[in-house]
Amino acid sequence: MTGGDERHAEAIWKAVLALIGLNVLVFTVIWAGGTLGAAVSGAGWNPPPFTASTYGKLASEGVAAVWPGSSPFVVWTVVAFVFALAAASALLGYLWVREKFRKPEGLARRKDLEVLARKGITARARELRPSLKGKEQLHPDETGNLLGNLEPSGVELRSSFEDVELDLMAPRAGKSTGIAIPRVLRARGAVLLTSNKSDVFAVTRAARAKKGNVWTFDPQGIAHAPREMWWDMLATCHTIEGARRLAGHFVASVNDDSSKKDFWISAAQNTLTALFLAAARGHASLNDLLGWLADPADRTPIDLLRDGRMAAMAEQLQGTVRGAVETRDGIFETARQCVACLLDPEILAWLTPDPDLPEFRPEEHVLSRDTLYLLSKDGGGSAAGVIAGLADATLRAGISAAERMGGRLDPPMTAVLDEAANVCRISDLPDLYSHLGSRGINVVTLLQSYKQGSRVWGEAGMDAMWGAATIKLLGAGLDDADFVEKVSKLVGQHDVSTDSVSRSKDGTSRSVSYRQEYVLPADRIRALPKGTALLLATGIRPALIRLRPWYKEPNASTISAQAKREFEAITARAAFKWDTTKSSRT
Repeated sequence: MTGGDERHAEAIWKAVLALIGLNVLVFTVIWAGGTLGAAVSGAGWNPPPFTASTYGKLASEGVAAVWPGSSPFVVWTVVAFVFALAAASALLGYLWVREKFRKPEGLARRKDLEVLARKGITARARELRPSLKGKEQLHPDETGNLLGNLEPSGVELRSSFEDVELDLMAPRAGKSTGIAIPRVLRARGAVLLTSNKSDVFAVTRAARAKKGNVWTFDPQGIAHAPREMWWDMLATCHTIEGARRLAGHFVASVNDDSSKKDFWISAAQNTLTALFLAAARGHASLNDLLGWLADPADRTPIDLLRDGRMAAMAEQLQGTVRGAVETRDGIFETARQCVACLLDPEILAWLTPDPDLPEFRPEEHVLSRDTLYLLSKDGGGSAAGVIAGLADATLRAGISAAERMGGRLDPPMTAVLDEAANVCRISDLPDLYSHLGSRGINVVTLLQSYKQGSRVWGEAGMDAMWGAATIKLLGAGLDDADFVEKVSKLVGQHDVSTDSVSRSKDGTSRSVSYRQEYVLPADRIRALPKGTALLLATGIRPALIRLRPWYKEPNASTISAQAKREFEAITARAAFKWDTTKSSRT
């Protein structure tokens, strides 16, 4: 038999099967409608056998032979009604399925995202993590970071352990439930989380405590966690670079745009750099440092710098002190404003050595499976400078550890910088993005909008972070028209066909023309449903994904019960603190 004969025979068989299926469908509707019609006409409910003989008897002998005593008119009327109902249901079902699983033309399909699907991401994980060598079966969380499920196919997508992520979503669009909490719960290595709320802490603390130690740095009582640790803030200030970085974090906490520093801000940062360096080299305390700021004439920091062989820095500080009184006082007042949060004894206590409590050491944390929660309020009086300093120290400790391990942390470290623009203003975070992923440090920065990031890091800094992020998720509620328009252009255009009919005396002609339309116009990007996000991954066409909130996962009931107990504990601690404060006032 030739190939053409085989195809012909196959076509015949398909036609026969289709005809049989159509007859079964028609008979099913007639059987159900006729039985119902007979009952309506008074002949009672008496379904005939669902067999081919019944079908043949109906065709040859009529309704009376199949449903004795029934009215043929009523039977066929009801059959017609059932036919119409079935057709309408099928049409509505088809429209619902098409709408639910419809994907705008031009977005990535399943085959475009194979590198982020299970097989591709597993292969990449084996390349990046030597510890996986020899393991045949890998837990999905060992292979990459969960992003969500591709719409509409539902394929699970993950980023690799060398990706760094930037997520932009409006408030209550799923940043915490769909990104921050799942990322913390699923992390295999050390975790760093910054936030100005207690929700992520409450949901994840119990689960993380089973994997390692939990360090909670909560100087302003966001979760009213008891002080069970302390951090030596000056430990990073034994070099000029370290002192300048810490000073920069405090300056950034009061400066809306780190790319725009006036004379007073720059001079205050130089002065704080010198004072931090003097305190670290001279083994002075933070209380001593605050005293130097309060009294510019105090020569102690200058002498400590000279004793520490920092003559040039000592001369610079002395020049500031000996300058015009108005200028000197302006510089020192600006510096005092930058570190004003240290005047709060409750904040200072977390930075003061305590022999009864363990010291948090970033260099040890990054090699563990522990979790560090950094909680702070935003706005005036916040501890954002301290939070940024500790987060930066931990990230840099991770970089150093990765270099000692051959270039990459294994297992990778997870850093979720929630509310980064408010409580974690690391001034050079955009520059760090370019190589954190290559060190096995998976950073996720969560912002409410592109403009929010631009106000902190400047347009150039935000552009650099956007370009360095290998994974970008854009969620619901992005109202920045210019930014959304740019994203629409990035997603691109596709061809749309238009049929046109022209009539003339010579007859009717039909033609098809094509025009280009945006795959996702700006208004559709802005109106993305909650729980969905536009995925922009390096080297891959944009895709629409559905986030995976923690409360929809199989272990949600256990985590929910733990979170309930944690929230109750937070409420109890808050009430106790309120009662204590009220009693002391009385």
